[in-house]
Amino acid sequence: MSQVNATNSLSQIMSDIDLGPTGSVQFMFAKLQLAQSEICKNQAESYMKQIEDIQAEQKECAEMIAQARELQQAAKNGTGDCSWDKNASVMPKEMVDYFNEKGISFDTCGGEGDYVHNADEWDYNLKSLTNYQEQIGTKTQTLMVYLQDFIGQYNSYLQGANTQIANANQTLTSIARGQ
Repeated sequence: MSQVNATNSLSQIMSDIDLGPTGSVQFMFAKLQLAQSEICKNQAESYMKQIEDIQAEQKECAEMIAQARELQQAAKNGTGDCSWDKNASVMPKEMVDYFNEKGISFDTCGGEGDYVHNADEWDYNLKSLTNYQEQIGTKTQTLMVYLQDFIGQYNSYLQGANTQIANANQTLTSIARGQ
């Protein structure tokens, strides 16, 4: 059997599969089953890549949550990094950028461009980050369900192809023996 390229076109995959010089219906069905399994495999790989990307996003979000908790704790303890109010912490630029890039709301009670937050304001920011993290988790779970579905389909098509190849070989063996 030849190696199949990573393509989603059924006709392209069918032309790439070589089961030898036979026109048997069983071999043609096996070829179709192999092509369908290849499509499922390609889809599964696509979902795995999306899941990898989302898991990286989950890690980044978890790091932002940890950093926000540290800043909130500093504001609670009166050890914040704000020069005029030690009961407040300044949101770092990379965190502001993260919130803005992901469309996550954060406290701006001091007006637009106010990145100084007391403990209560950090609580709001943490809730926003936690909600975003839950959204990411839900998306991951949905993609995992799709991935499992394509893996199941892949296994089913592959098993069907193997069964048809075995049946065709048994038929050819019977013919060769004159049975």
